Amino acid sequence: MEKKIVWITGASSGIGRELAIKFANEGWTVAASARREHLLKELNIKNSNIHSYPLDVTNIEQCKTVFKKILKDFKNIHICIFGTGISDPKSEKEFDLKNIRKIMEVNFFGIMNSVNSIYKFYSEKKSGQISIISSVAGYRGLPAAVAYCSSKSALISFAESLYFDMIKKNVVVKIINPGFVKTSITEKNNTPMPMIKSPEFAANEIFIGLTQKKLFEIHFPKSFTILMKFLKILPYSFYFRLIKIANIYMKRN
Repeated sequence: MEKKIVWITGASSGIGRELAIKFANEGWTVAASARREHLLKELNIKNSNIHSYPLDVTNIEQCKTVFKKILKDFKNIHICIFGTGISDPKSEKEFDLKNIRKIMEVNFFGIMNSVNSIYKFYSEKKSGQISIISSVAGYRGLPAAVAYCSSKSALISFAESLYFDMIKKNVVVKIINPGFVKTSITEKNNTPMPMIKSPEFAANEIFIGLTQKKLFEIHFPKSFTILMKFLKILPYSFYFRLIKIANIYMKRN
């Protein structure tokens, strides 16, 4: 039986790390990529099914090189999970353009670079799965999240468009939109995070969604994401008023 291979970016912490562990525990061979090589090596010590492939996703050529190395080592990649992401609420509040550009470069263009590296391979192979981790923050603009919401919204639109391109080539495209998950990104938030879940919970939901279900979008927890989907369809006048009231309430509490 052929060993299943998954490539995960953003694997050094948070959801990406737990996904690497989850897939490895389920018997998959995991090619784990992130900038922090020492954390990837720790994952390898934790589970020998996890293999370290250091990568800065903002480097286009490095993405191609790492992809070729993984392909050379394992001959195939059945699923790609591209999930690099950063956030800086303070710089967004101050409209620090330098840091805003950095967030867009990592969150959006970093994933574009990753997809670019495997696009031709999957197109010619005519099979495989490309999975992109975005967020429910991409559904609508939120306060103090100019770059973060924009990057996640762009990823959702990108995945939708990519779906149409790749379905003709028998390649599956999926978008993953979690609610609040306890990670280094959400630790920076100083606002309430309703129904926040653990990275382990997120990894389990994503694993099931990628390997056992055929839906385009994986979103969780449902009790929260369905509410966010409702906000998505509200007219602007109602939406702005509602968020304003919620902001006032949160500041008072």
